[in-house]
Amino acid sequence: MIIDAHNHIYYHGLNAEGVLDEMDQFGYDVAWLLTWYLPPGEHVASSHRVFNPVNARPDGTHAGTTLSDLSRACEKYPDRFVAGYCPCPSEGDAAGLFEAAYYSHGVRVCGEWSYRMLLNDPRAILLFRKAGELGAPVVLHIDTPFLNGVYQEAWYGGEIGALEQALQACPDTIFVGHAPGFWRHVSGDEATDPETYPSSPIVPGGRLFDLFTQYANLWADLSAGSGLNALQRMDDGGRDFLIEYQDRLLFGRDAPGNALQVHLKGLDLPQDVRRKIYCENALRLVPLERS
Repeated sequence: MIIDAHNHIYYHGLNAEGVLDEMDQFGYDVAWLLTWYLPPGEHVASSHRVFNPVNARPDGTHAGTTLSDLSRACEKYPDRFVAGYCPCPSEGDAAGLFEAAYYSHGVRVCGEWSYRMLLNDPRAILLFRKAGELGAPVVLHIDTPFLNGVYQEAWYGGEIGALEQALQACPDTIFVGHAPGFWRHVSGDEATDPETYPSSPIVPGGRLFDLFTQYANLWADLSAGSGLNALQRMDDGGRDFLIEYQDRLLFGRDAPGNALQVHLKGLDLPQDVRRKIYCENALRLVPLERS
């Protein structure tokens, strides 16, 4: 079994059937479908080209991928999709909204977090604690506010210190790290590297390794260009990293294509490690409910 633990719907032109066609083509059994909600004040100009045009607002902003998009797909294909949802903590009672979605829409993942709010903000902590109370993992999209000292307008979550404080404040919540602002911390030169997707070899001292050691509630998914890029920066393609952290890594894609599976197949990973990354770890976090 292969579980894609990070994907979206109505993203890059793929509706539910389009995502299923790719899953069948590449041999994926189940996918976590996550929201990517954009509040009006956090509009991203490219959204109109990659997300569902139905979610365009009259003011010219775009809402991204919403709960209504994916809940219909999950209800139609309950054996193939798991619902994820992350309400915005700056727009009201996010913890209450998530709990309502858990019971009314079968949401089992809090994600994808993608907000210009620090992860240690009290409003975010309330949401994260509610997810932990319900046994739902939190999938975090983290993009750094400062790239080599230059402010980045489209940032999400804050820096690594905010992540650590969230891990401390929510010990019963599993956080799944993802995106460039998370994976850049495999290298010790993250503060001075000017690239969003660094291409240089990894420098010792990456904070991510310390966080994995100190906090058992920190996991990661390997999705998108950021996860694959981090593996490719390692001398062995990430083989030793995958083996060392085999119990807390998830396979995922985030977008169309099959590049990650192709890369993993070339690493000759032990069979038990492959099973954990491809499906067993995801099943530990979100057991599948089947008739």
